[in-house]
Order: sequence, then C-alpha cells, then structure tokens
Amino acid sequence: MKLNRILLSAALVVVALVVQVSVLARLQLPGAVPDLVLLTVVALALVYGHVTGALVGFSAGLIADLAPPADHAAGRYALVLCVVGYLVGLARPENGRLKSAAGPMAVVAVTAVGSTLLYAGVGALVGDTAARHVGLGFLLFTAALYDLLLAPFTVPLIMAIARRAENDPLAEAGTNGADVSSGWLSTGTGLRIGTQRSGLLVKAARTRASRAGRIKGVKRL
Repeated sequence: MKLNRILLSAALVVVALVVQVSVLARLQLPGAVPDLVLLTVVALALVYGHVTGALVGFSAGLIADLAPPADHAAGRYALVLCVVGYLVGLARPENGRLKSAAGPMAVVAVTAVGSTLLYAGVGALVGDTAARHVGLGFLLFTAALYDLLLAPFTVPLIMAIARRAENDPLAEAGTNGADVSSGWLSTGTGLRIGTQRSGLLVKAARTRASRAGRIKGVKRL
C-alpha cells in the first residue's frame, strides 16, 4: 500500500469520524445514524480495489471502535468494514469507469443494509441486543435511507480526491463524462453547477470581446 494512499485514507477517515460523532450523531435522527465512515470506505474501495479497500475498512473500523463514545467490543466494527471494503473493491470495474450513478448508489444501499445486519449479527454473538430494542427492520430502513441521501454529496468528492492523489488520468474530466465519480454528477444531483457556470462565464467573455472588436472596427471606418 502506497504511502500517499495511507496518509490520504487516514486523513479522510479521521475527518469522517469526527463529523459523524460531533455532527451527525447529535442530530438524534430516528433509527440509525448516518454512517459517513462507511461511505468513506466505500468510496476509497471503489477507487483502490479490494485489497486496499479491506485494509482501509479494517483500519477505519478499528479507529471507530476505539474512539469515544464507542460502547461496543473493540474489533466489531473493524470486522464489518473490512468485509465491506473487500466486497466493494471487488465491484470496482477493471477500467475504473462507471457511466451512471445507479451502480454506486446500489452499492451504497447494499452495504448500508449488509453492514447493519453484520454488525447486529456480530453483536448478537457477543451478547449485544441493542438492535432488538430499536427494531431491526426500522434500523435497516433508516440506515439505507440516510446513507443514500448522504452518498451523492460525499462519495464522488472522496473518489475525486483519491484519484487526484494517485495522479490517475481518470481524475481529469473526460469529454464523454464517463469518469467513476462523474457518473454521480451526471444524474441531476446539481453538483456540476460550478463547472457549467464557469463555462457560461467563458462564453460570455468571448461574446463581449467579439462585440468590442466589431465596435472598434466600426469606429475606425
């Protein structure tokens, strides 16, 4: 595993965990808590593949297990995210390109449900029955819902950062718009507004310049 991958993954995981604990967990939403750490692991696994995805997942889960206010056995979430990182990495296309957001959104939904089930199953083995009090069905629904709502604003950004750190040619926006992260941005999420706006400004500037040239030509005549 390259040093830049280690440093970038560690930084992204720490930021995701801090935001999750200090912001998302304090929203007191019904059911599950939006899992920003899970989405970070999913995004990095889609870029780096299954081996690095498993290592990042295990490390991220272990940090989450040890960070306060964790109240469960250490290693429980590390196991869950290790499995998630490995399986999501296997779903990464060989050419690194996805043409739409449908595939990644399906991956997020499956991992949200699967990680919740696996976490509850491991908890049942060690005597943790907290999921029974909340209701497993409601917990699965809210976990998938919150992660799907959060994914379009986090996963493509993390993937783009990871690709740029790798100096990957896919990090540059292609003319066909088929980049791994651009697939998320081409489905009406509104995240390409900045690019479109800059293009409009360039066109407007060119139009003003051409008009000014014509006016000068008229004055000279």
